[in-house]
Amino acid sequence: MVGAAVIVAVALGAAAGLWVGVRLALAADHLTAARSTVAAAAEAVEDPEVAVSMLTPAGGETAAARALTSDPIWRAAEMVPWIGPQLDAVSRTAAAADDAVREGLIPLLSVADEISAAALRPSGGVVDVARIAAAAPAAAAASTALRRSAEEVEGIDHAPLLGRVSSGVAHTAEILSTGADRADDLRRATILVPLMLGAEGPRSTLVLFQNNAEWRSLGGVVGAVAQIDALGGRLSLSAQASSGDFAELSAHPVAALPDDVRTLYDTRPARYIQNTTQVPDFTVGAPLAREMWRRVHGTSVDAVVAVDPVALSYLLRATGPIELPSGEEITADTAVPLLLHDVYARFADPEAQDAFFQSASAAVFDALARGRADPVALVHALTRASTERRLLIWNADAAAQAVLDGTTLQGVLPVSDAARSTIGVYFNDGTGSKMDYYLNPRVETAWCAPGTASVHVELRSDAPDPAMLPPYVTGDGAYGVPAGDVVTGVYVYLPPGASVVDQRSSSGSAIPPGFAGGTHDGRTVVKWSVELSPGRSATLDLEVTLPFTAILDAVSTPTRDPDHVPIQGVCRFPPGSGR
Repeated sequence: MVGAAVIVAVALGAAAGLWVGVRLALAADHLTAARSTVAAAAEAVEDPEVAVSMLTPAGGETAAARALTSDPIWRAAEMVPWIGPQLDAVSRTAAAADDAVREGLIPLLSVADEISAAALRPSGGVVDVARIAAAAPAAAAASTALRRSAEEVEGIDHAPLLGRVSSGVAHTAEILSTGADRADDLRRATILVPLMLGAEGPRSTLVLFQNNAEWRSLGGVVGAVAQIDALGGRLSLSAQASSGDFAELSAHPVAALPDDVRTLYDTRPARYIQNTTQVPDFTVGAPLAREMWRRVHGTSVDAVVAVDPVALSYLLRATGPIELPSGEEITADTAVPLLLHDVYARFADPEAQDAFFQSASAAVFDALARGRADPVALVHALTRASTERRLLIWNADAAAQAVLDGTTLQGVLPVSDAARSTIGVYFNDGTGSKMDYYLNPRVETAWCAPGTASVHVELRSDAPDPAMLPPYVTGDGAYGVPAGDVVTGVYVYLPPGASVVDQRSSSGSAIPPGFAGGTHDGRTVVKWSVELSPGRSATLDLEVTLPFTAILDAVSTPTRDPDHVPIQGVCRFPPGSGR
């Protein structure tokens, strides 16, 4: 009898193991299929209607995986040493994925039409804002469900997991987190887009056009300005101006600046519309621009938006070539050189330059307002511009502004946390010229050791012989800088709690680089001033102490070239190098 009992027990154990093994294999197949479907949908996110329609098969896959990993035999096996944590991780992952699809993604199918990219296309000059706003509840529910599922999978302990199980859990967590981010973007859009298009009444927006040929921290000097009004989904260009129209405000600041900001930038951001993008925090500069517009034009706008010619080139990929009043075409490929370089060779008179900028911006606006843009390409253009921080938005209403919290659209100072340390490197022209078109920056960050990092900044001037350039481009020595040379102020913002241990610089200029600095919002700021002649380069290296984090990166001023982005480099202060 005892022998028989042992045989039966062994047989049952083998059967249970076989049962669990088969179900594990089947569940893994279903989860892999679901991951592939969701990942493919994420790639199509710029057309939400298409992305959501791709998710229907995922519901069947995740439901099957959940059913396979939740029966009593599976639950009992989760108590077995070694194998138990593997089964528990798979079960929890399957349940979280199923919740994400059932509670977050599938409900979006009911509003697929409302969240399609085509919803942004005007009909008769009017965007159906009610259609977009109707998707807000479903988008909010999707955002909440996906974030909850992502956090559930992220909370699984990887220590006892086998490599294949661990990588599967990590991959699922990554997909769910990305999905949660996309759903949150959609939630924000269903709130903010109708609001900015006048769904709740008249809405006015001040648009600042930055010029990357003359650097400011957030991109470039503000040269042209426009007011766009909206009501019930209909947009109109109501006013335009150039920086010269604000000259009367230069004597006194239009508002008080915080002491730390004033120490670093003087009062220039509050006296010149050109410098409202000098402080690398759009929530500081945008209200200043709003007040300047109010004093000159008498309108207190509801929002301020900043864009640059590179962002404009992205929009032109959506609209196609646009004919300007002059009869020539502006295209995605010609926009940047035309607006940052060619215009100065064509027009010596600044007023003629301003008139050309205004005509170009008006033509692009008209094309967008008439619905010429391909909706999917338009979403892609706006997404890319915002990711590269070439599209910034500030709302005067605090509740509307809060919708943008945590996004690049706010244009705030770099945020660091327990997982990431982000350094800001911002460039500001000190020449009074348009020579930054010829400058090429390089920014690198690297850990030297836990708690010690390296920041490397390099500037190179590829300018031609200044005799070949118009005086307006070179500055013609107006501010004491030889024509063709460029003076740049580089502001390096360290994460809160970080400090500089060592700093080194080199330059081929006869004038040695200078250092200054201060603090801004609890961050140490190092200012490096350097003058470059054509063909010359200069470097800055900082050794920094700060708490170690898994990620160390940087953000920098958007330039004329989208490839000018910070990269991971090598430590410039190796151990034993001395100071």
